[in-house]
Order: sequence, then structure tokens, then C-alpha cells
Amino acid sequence: MSEERFGEFVLVRRHEQGHVAELVLDRPKAMNAVSTEMARSLAGACAALGEDRDVRVVVLTSSHERAFCVGADLKERNSFSDAELVRQRPVARGAYTGVLELPVPTVAAVHGFALGGGFELALACDVIVADRTAVVGLPEVSVGVIPGGGGTQLLPRRVGAARAAELIFSARRVEAAEAGELGLVDQVVEEGRDRESALELAARIAGNSPVGLRAAKRALRLGQGLDLRAGLEVEDAAWRSVAFSGDRAEGVAAFNEKRRPQWPGE
Repeated sequence: MSEERFGEFVLVRRHEQGHVAELVLDRPKAMNAVSTEMARSLAGACAALGEDRDVRVVVLTSSHERAFCVGADLKERNSFSDAELVRQRPVARGAYTGVLELPVPTVAAVHGFALGGGFELALACDVIVADRTAVVGLPEVSVGVIPGGGGTQLLPRRVGAARAAELIFSARRVEAAEAGELGLVDQVVEEGRDRESALELAARIAGNSPVGLRAAKRALRLGQGLDLRAGLEVEDAAWRSVAFSGDRAEGVAAFNEKRRPQWPGE
């Protein structure tokens, strides 16, 4: 396993087996509250991972024992002038869009608190695995703002408009069992197994065609919100991008020869 640090608060681990990268939120003294520096580092790490053709899956994890991420650094925000807050906004957005726009499948491993911007980082991932200690929510209206890291757009896409409205307007926190029932998270696992389970899922995903995975994610994301006819055109374009690829040729050959494919990744 190799490690690369992006600033003081973000760590990337590249697992030698399986083409899986781990994006670690590593600001434990602040329960991973997202400061300006941490946001800039997250964006940089995501840009590097997006360009790494050896990476097939990214798992978003936390180094803190009791929290995934408690959201924006409100102590830092309290010191900002209006002008400083305006200047900081693109930096903050860059962290959330960095995760959201990763071109490979992403899995969030959540335990403890995932609140506000912390939950939005998880929502930016394709799949959320949470252990039984997880507490999620978007409490921004309780401090006079709104979810600004994608929450007002990502949550209704996950659970529907009315459910998202209730959760955002009430600012309530949701514990793991209910979060699983409502679809706020996708898997609920035993305490302490969120990272392990997320990495296991990532390994299964990473065994598939890297060309196919990127194209499937592109079709899923671009098709959201479109009517069926338009969505099928998005799907057709993604199919055409893989139909004549080396991965497709290898996948069909391996199936017929009853062996595991050796993906060329092109």
C-alpha cells in the first residue's frame, strides 16, 4: 500500500491489490470539520485520483473513531468577513464537486457523525455504507444557512422530494437504523465494520472492466433528471464508447474461454 498526503488533512492510500484508492478525511482534532485548507486539499486529491487510470474505485473514509465528518468548520466561518466568505465559497464547492465528479465508482464508509457538509460528502458518493453508530443529517437551517454542498439536490434524488424536504426543513439527525430504512444510506453493518465492508464492496466492483465502470457511472449520472427518451440516448452514447473497446473484446473472450478477464483498460 502506498500513501500520499494532500496538505495536512487529506490522505490518499492506494491499495496495491485491486485498483482501489482510499480517500481519507484526516483532521481528527476537529472531527474532520471541513476548513478552507481541508477543502482545497480534498479538491486536489480528487483531481489526482480522477486522472489516475489505475484507480477503478475510490472509498471515502475517516481517521476519526467517532465521526465521519461534522461538516463545515463553523469556528473558522465565524471569523470570516462577508468578503472572505464570498471568496471562500468556490473553494468549499470544489471539495464537494471534486468527490461528486470523480469518474470512477465511489463508496463512502460512514460511522459516527456525518452531519451537514459531512453527510453531503457521503451523498456525493455512489454508495454509502454505514455502521450502526452512524448519525446523519443536514442541520444547516438550524444555524441560518442551507445545505450548500449539494444536499438540496442530492438528497431528493436519493429519497424523493417530500422526504428530503422533511429532513432538511426539520434539521433532524437520523440514526443508522432509520437511515437505512429511509434510503439515506445503502447498507447498515455492524459497529466498526463500515470501512472493511466498503473496501470489500470496492474490491468486488474493481474486478470489473475499468472502461465499463467509467462509462456506466457516466450514464447513471448524466441520465439523472432526464426523461426516458433522453436518458436512453445518454445510455446509447455510453454503450458506443465501450462497444469497440479492448475491455469489451477481452470480456467476451474471457467469458467464452471460461477464465478471468485481464482488462487492458482501454
